[in-house]
Amino acid sequence: MKGRGIPGNPRNRFDSLYVVPDSDQAPDAESRTVTYADSSQSILSYNDSPDVGFDVSLNPYRGCEHGCSYCYARPMHEYLGFSAGLDFETRIVVKSDAPALLRAALSSPKWQPQPVALSGATDPYQPLERKLTLTRKCLEVFAEFRNPVIVVTKNHLVTRDLDVLRRLAEVECVSVNLSINSLDTELSRKLEPRTSTPESRLKAIAELSRAGIPCGVFVAPVIPGLTDHEVPHVLEASARAGASHATYIMLRLPHGVAHLFEGWLETHLPDRRDKVLHRIESVRNGRRNDPRFGSRMRGSGPFARQVDSLFRIWAKKYGLSTRGPALSTDYFRRATKEQTDLFESG
Repeated sequence: MKGRGIPGNPRNRFDSLYVVPDSDQAPDAESRTVTYADSSQSILSYNDSPDVGFDVSLNPYRGCEHGCSYCYARPMHEYLGFSAGLDFETRIVVKSDAPALLRAALSSPKWQPQPVALSGATDPYQPLERKLTLTRKCLEVFAEFRNPVIVVTKNHLVTRDLDVLRRLAEVECVSVNLSINSLDTELSRKLEPRTSTPESRLKAIAELSRAGIPCGVFVAPVIPGLTDHEVPHVLEASARAGASHATYIMLRLPHGVAHLFEGWLETHLPDRRDKVLHRIESVRNGRRNDPRFGSRMRGSGPFARQVDSLFRIWAKKYGLSTRGPALSTDYFRRATKEQTDLFESG
């Protein structure tokens, strides 16, 4: 399906019933994006994972139109009764109350100022954001409270919010990271059908950097046997664009994502399928996925160590720090009652 990463819906692992579409159903009948309202009463998610660089995250959307074929967040859609396949890209759950819930959370005396990742699962600047502006509204709340925020995206749309990001940068409260795992536009379009092109993401890094906003690159995910050789090129291009720091994440394929990605390889790169799958297994302890802390983000084994060395050597060569900027909580301030009343009345 044009603009979609996965062409169909595999069975939800929690459901005992499975609906098979009619054979005469229109090809695009399932591919249109549908939004659903989310009634969550809280907006911040907490984790205690030792290999994740943040403790708190915020996701304005569940599901992601970007349609990345390898996305580790796909299985999360199954908890909502959807499929990890096409449903993940077309059935988007929207947290319209996210800005108000964030304001309430930061206003609470229990809140300890700390960096919040925006977001930890799905992209906060996916196509729907252009119309709904939930991410922008959340950034405005972060800026008002001067609470640190770490933005990760694959979309040039992040540059729309330069004005808010500048306000955060002035008080050392923001880091923006563009995720780029390949400079091959044709491959990127197949892997990540509705993301910005690699060239546009590099332009975003340049615009953010010129605006004085700390900006880095996530070489993520590194796909063994497919994109690992591009690591030095991505780092070089990102450094020239103005990136100050970089990190990488090895491809991980939890639950049904392994089957989905295998199908993607069979469709788009059948001649490289076996090589890629064998390389993935070589960094995942002989399996398609290894969820153990310490290895799930970087992999293990000789090939994983080779990728790590490659990344570190070239990051050093291009002057890229392998740690993000230290964000400050010194400027944090709680909103006054008058500000809260004004926000709620608006």
